[in-house]
Amino acid sequence: MEQLLQQIINGISLGSIYALIALGYTMVYGIIKLINFAHCDIYMIGAYVGYVCMAKLGLGFVPSLFASMLVCTLLGVVIEKIAYKPLRNATRIAALITAIGVSLFLEYTTMFFATPNVRTYPPMTGFMTRTFKFGGIVISSQQILIVLITVILMVLLQLIVKKTRIGKAMRAVSLDKDAAELMGINVDSTISFTFALGSALAGAAGILVGVYYNSINPLMGVLPGLKAFVAAVFGGIGIIPGAMLGGYVIGFIEVMVSGLGYSMYRDAVVFAILILILIVRPAGLLGKNTGEKV
Repeated sequence: MEQLLQQIINGISLGSIYALIALGYTMVYGIIKLINFAHCDIYMIGAYVGYVCMAKLGLGFVPSLFASMLVCTLLGVVIEKIAYKPLRNATRIAALITAIGVSLFLEYTTMFFATPNVRTYPPMTGFMTRTFKFGGIVISSQQILIVLITVILMVLLQLIVKKTRIGKAMRAVSLDKDAAELMGINVDSTISFTFALGSALAGAAGILVGVYYNSINPLMGVLPGLKAFVAAVFGGIGIIPGAMLGGYVIGFIEVMVSGLGYSMYRDAVVFAILILILIVRPAGLLGKNTGEKV
């Protein structure tokens, strides 16, 4: 029983990371129907910004977290303005290929400046080094921090989307971009804000992974990014609660597979889930099947 509870806690920690990344995928898809594969590399940039702040500038965790989110926010907006906005009326395949190109550009530019070597975050101090034992269950302070920050960011995201003027604009653009424009909503600003919001969450996920796993490299975004995409599809891509649910389910399944002694197959299981959900319920758990004109 203790082993099961331990795996559940580990799954919640991992699922929180996936959920933060999946939210960026799902918000961008919900607004402009683009699968932004560069999103996983914004997450990687967030991890590197956190590394520079903590290892080179000597900043604490909280200032480094804000710095990562800020840099990734700006990066997300710049990418949207330069790479995606000119393709607003292009075919989806053109935008998708551009997203893959941006992803590779970010990875190899980082590799050029930071080298392909794996880097480690500086040793944590104070509260960040503590662990808490409840019988045979061990919870690290970093796991608590990951879950706490994730919950705070998710609540803030829900408040922005549900309670603010820009959140209403996001929902309107998601529902019908042309009608929203006719109603006086600035569609370009709304799309840029969506990229900014999703990129800030990816930046937070990046530094949290850097602190938790203590290892970063220029290609670190590829696999977690794909799994977060699976999580978004699993929950229903374009639906914010679906991305949260999908992130936690995928994280939990991955940890349980590893806990049962099949860690070699955990990635295969995650992608098998993607294939299964696309066959059985393509709209995801919380999505609704809708017809699409072609």
